[in-house]
Amino acid sequence: MRIIAGTFRSRALQAPPGLATRPTSDRLRETLFNVLAPRIGSAAFLDLYAGSGAVGLEALSRGAAQITFVERAPAALKTLRANLAYLGIDTGIKIQESNVAQSLRKPPPAPFDLIFLDPPWDAVDDYASTLNHLGAPSSSLLAPDAIVIAEHRRKQTLNQRYGNLDRYRLLEQGDAALSFYHATEPSAISEN
Repeated sequence: MRIIAGTFRSRALQAPPGLATRPTSDRLRETLFNVLAPRIGSAAFLDLYAGSGAVGLEALSRGAAQITFVERAPAALKTLRANLAYLGIDTGIKIQESNVAQSLRKPPPAPFDLIFLDPPWDAVDDYASTLNHLGAPSSSLLAPDAIVIAEHRRKQTLNQRYGNLDRYRLLEQGDAALSFYHATEPSAISEN
């Protein structure tokens, strides 16, 4: 696992030991950031279920202004901190040591431009609860024109809509998929 592009290009990253954490592959991260390239510069980026931090670190390497990592697993947190130390990163980051549901209930200091979530693939309920929370009309987490990206198992079908979030793009690669959502006005969402 390595940083694909930007300031820390080609720098190797650690992954937590064992199978409890499944890091986003280099190839899928490259695809993700090719799509996000026009939006990443100076963005506030929220990395939910951060694991080793590879996705957030890639965003920082490519010019994001602020990364907030949310992770609760001790082994993943240890690896995330080791990756930050190895890269010499001590500014522009925040680590929230909590589960995602608790973290999302706290009002952020500022809304996020880009939000990435990658729960354990077997935690199907986490996808729905997280996306519903982000898409709630009362959510203060999304900046205007924010994008929410969910990495999931290719065979897992996520809903087209979660509250005010509407999926506008689905990319599949190997066993994984990326669902891209943006917020729509409540009046723009049709009743089904």
